[in-house]
Amino acid sequence: MKKDLMEILCCPVCKGDLELEVVRENDVEVLDGALYCKKCNERYPIEDGIPNLLPPELR
Repeated sequence: MKKDLMEILCCPVCKGDLELEVVRENDVEVLDGALYCKKCNERYPIEDGIPNLLPPELR
């Protein structure tokens, strides 16, 4: 996931702002980590550079 996406992403559940938590990255993108919403306390995983923004009940 490219870090530039953070400017347009929001929580799909409550539309709150997301925080990026990086576990592994390269020069171009975040490879593993999570997106976290403080407003509704949901966490969305990033695996192999792909963020999973499905609500928890649909993952």
